[in-house]
Amino acid sequence: MKIKCKICGSSFLKSLLRYENMPAKAQFFPERKNLEKDTPVVLEVYQCLSCGVIQLASSPVSYYKEVIRASSFSQEMQRFRKRQFRNFIKRFSLEGKKIVEIGCGQGEYLSIMKECGANTYGIEYSKKSVKQCFKKGLKVSQGFVDNAQFKIDYAPFDAFFMLSFLEHLPSPCETLRGIYNNLKEEGVGIVEVPNFNMIVKKKLFSEFISDHLFYFSKDTLRRTLEISGFEVIECKEIWYDYIISAWVRKRKKLELTSFYRHQEKVKKEIESYIKNKKIAVWGAGHQALAALSLFKLKDRVRYVVDSATFKQGKFTPATHIPVVSPQKLEEDPPQALIIMAGSYSDEVAKIVKEKFSKIQVAILRDFGLEKL
Repeated sequence: MKIKCKICGSSFLKSLLRYENMPAKAQFFPERKNLEKDTPVVLEVYQCLSCGVIQLASSPVSYYKEVIRASSFSQEMQRFRKRQFRNFIKRFSLEGKKIVEIGCGQGEYLSIMKECGANTYGIEYSKKSVKQCFKKGLKVSQGFVDNAQFKIDYAPFDAFFMLSFLEHLPSPCETLRGIYNNLKEEGVGIVEVPNFNMIVKKKLFSEFISDHLFYFSKDTLRRTLEISGFEVIECKEIWYDYIISAWVRKRKKLELTSFYRHQEKVKKEIESYIKNKKIAVWGAGHQALAALSLFKLKDRVRYVVDSATFKQGKFTPATHIPVVSPQKLEEDPPQALIIMAGSYSDEVAKIVKEKFSKIQVAILRDFGLEKL
């Protein structure tokens, strides 16, 4: 059976390990009356050679949407989380800001984050766990982020955290993209997973279990977060190297509307320059071709001069203006010439000014039209 990577979609996977007679799940142990129904499974471990992520070929366990924690009862872990959360809140000025935990279980860590000064929210699939959160006075909604369009109650948030949950999910990138879309533009977060670097180092073969579909190293966790829309601020090993902890920021969408304004400015300069003139253009490179189209010069330019013989005798794409040799400037001289030759523009201008002194010359620069 051909499988695909659940992170990047590649079919370029390599089989690494095959374990038979393995537990079908690590939670909800069978009772004596159900032992016959508890059958072992085969775990096949693959590596995607495209993105590098280690993963199981298995389907997720039936309860993968629920967060079940035991480590949260450790006093040492609670002290560690308090220090970590306080540092997180201080670093990103999140005191009193809205922070959501993705997969909050029964609110074990959500309560600590609240105690550290954040305005906390949670989302958890288990209805039973949500009820426990309510009893603790926590603001939690019942649900599971399984796609980029999912709307979390009370969004948008200033920050999020997701601890040892991502590795359980069949579509981690979809969940991460859903989180991305529920954050404010400057949103930050903590994402933690078990440390596969340590598993390899210590040859912890018993770490492979049906519940964990993915095994992330620092590099592959970073890659997964980045292709899901996040910039990784830091990524390090914590908790005796058992955990990889990544602090992330929502990647900003590039704002390019200024391109339109600059284009309109240059267009007006060109229209003013070519008014009532017999015009030609020098240059049939990609920038000139784009400019001819964007400035709607199809019926305004008589011809385009270019020194490349393989372009001569043909027409510009989209605008269909004849492309000719420099000799055309002698045979049918224009009143004005706009040079659109990129880094060669000054060299061309020098030649034209020396040979054709009666032709007005301008160069299309990055800042606009420069008249010579």
